[in-house]
Amino acid sequence: MSDDAVKIPPAVSGVGGWLDDRFHGARGVRVLMRKVFPDHWSFMLGEIALWSFVILLLTGTYLALFFDPSAAPVVYHGSYTKLDGITMSQAYQSTLNISFDIRGGLLMRQIHHWAAIMFMVAIMAHMLRVFFTGAYRKPREVNWLIGIVLFTMGLLEGLFGYSLPDDQLSGAGLRITEGVLQSLPIVGTYGAYFLFGGEFPGTAIIPRMYILHVFLIPGLILALITAHLFIMFHQKHTQMPALGNTEKNVVGAPFWPYFLLKGQAWFFFIFGVLVVLATFAQVNPIWLYGPYTPLAISSASQPDFYMGILEGSLRMMPAWEINFLGHTLPLGVIIPALVPLGLLFTGAALWPFFEQWATGDKRFHHINDRPRNAPVRTGVGVAVVIAYGVMWLEGANDVIADKFDIPLYTVTWISRVAVFVLPAIGYFATKRICLALQRKDADMLTHGVEIGIIRQLPDGAFVEEERPLTEEERAVIESKQVYEALPAPDQADVNGVPAPASRGPLGAARAIANRAFTETIAVETNGHGNGYGHGNGHGAVEETGHAAVGAGPDAPEEEH
Repeated sequence: MSDDAVKIPPAVSGVGGWLDDRFHGARGVRVLMRKVFPDHWSFMLGEIALWSFVILLLTGTYLALFFDPSAAPVVYHGSYTKLDGITMSQAYQSTLNISFDIRGGLLMRQIHHWAAIMFMVAIMAHMLRVFFTGAYRKPREVNWLIGIVLFTMGLLEGLFGYSLPDDQLSGAGLRITEGVLQSLPIVGTYGAYFLFGGEFPGTAIIPRMYILHVFLIPGLILALITAHLFIMFHQKHTQMPALGNTEKNVVGAPFWPYFLLKGQAWFFFIFGVLVVLATFAQVNPIWLYGPYTPLAISSASQPDFYMGILEGSLRMMPAWEINFLGHTLPLGVIIPALVPLGLLFTGAALWPFFEQWATGDKRFHHINDRPRNAPVRTGVGVAVVIAYGVMWLEGANDVIADKFDIPLYTVTWISRVAVFVLPAIGYFATKRICLALQRKDADMLTHGVEIGIIRQLPDGAFVEEERPLTEEERAVIESKQVYEALPAPDQADVNGVPAPASRGPLGAARAIANRAFTETIAVETNGHGNGYGHGNGHGAVEETGHAAVGAGPDAPEEEH
């Protein structure tokens, strides 16, 4: 990377010199300016979440100036005449005032809500990208765990956020939340009483949610995002398989000016999209729902999409309950409330360590996998996505039954079967597709790429002409990593001693998992591969940068 690619403007240099004379921070700024970031469209998913959160903070600050987090009853006499004279909470009244009386208030509410949805969409898409490419592997397990906690905090933040207006829809969600809390044995009743400050709905829940939504959870999310970015900055960003990309370097563009300017442009683009959505796509019209009353509930009540999995699991679960040690356990509430998300979060948190245990792979990984080269991981990911989708759709079973003229319980029984059958089908189908794609890659290395020109041979046969792979295409295919098979259960070495890790039931389970992970199609590298070997590696990474107009191999190595 040439010095011109990171030349600092005189104005910045002058200010930097003044600060360096006093705080000695020039070296850190220089490292930041020369930091190299790989360039791939999927890496922008995390930035969507980052900038959506920034927009959430900005719009939320504006809304907080006018929102009244109180459940005290008032009689409404505002601009929305259809609710004139209706008794409601001050929270609902202030939300109506923001929507109809505060200049730009409705637009801000809409942007805030769409930004919350965009934030959760981006987190989910980003985590799926990380999972399917194996970007969570050593040394990035901690950052993966931070992402899971961020997702959890986002769910809670969204739950409290759309409950604050105290409308009929949000009140129904709070009623479900109370029911879930009360289903917990022994502590559930006390927990619900503590959260709501007495009998439901009470008057304490809105100001308490306000504190959680405005101060506590955003502070935790901000701290986690900061830690996530610092860890990523220190460990270097992963990169996609490509010619010249190895486990020892980072090929990309410098932070200044390319990445910084691109990030700024991305922020304004995301902000523009959210403004367009807020202007033309109405979301959460609380004036149509009316103020919350525990005596009524409207049909077609669903939360925002990211909570749909809980809604669907509650709807599909049979009304089971048992009596245990004098306590009634409503399994029809406990299981759907705790098991789906418990399995999702626990499984996601443990997966990097399970994969490392099953494969015996303790290397550092800075090059991402192609999903086809990890059939088990890709199959499991697809199965989880399908199960999530089934429960999400079941959260709208009343709407589906109404629109398609299907009996409601028929829809429910279909979902009860589909939530087990479709993920299994998805796993095995995805695994076979991945192996077929690997076989195609191996064939391309051997025979080249068909170019669509048909030629007739002298004997009358027809063949399609082929061209050899380019160096770029070959480098991508040969980036595939092959795991070594671990010893089979009780398999003895040359001295007749079984390997300790292969003994007993745990050894048998590890052998089964290892065979699944090592099932692959052989690819001959012919000396063109990226040089991945099995065994312990190290984390030293050299950065190779390029300006926005081209690449250069002369970037200095950073201190590690």
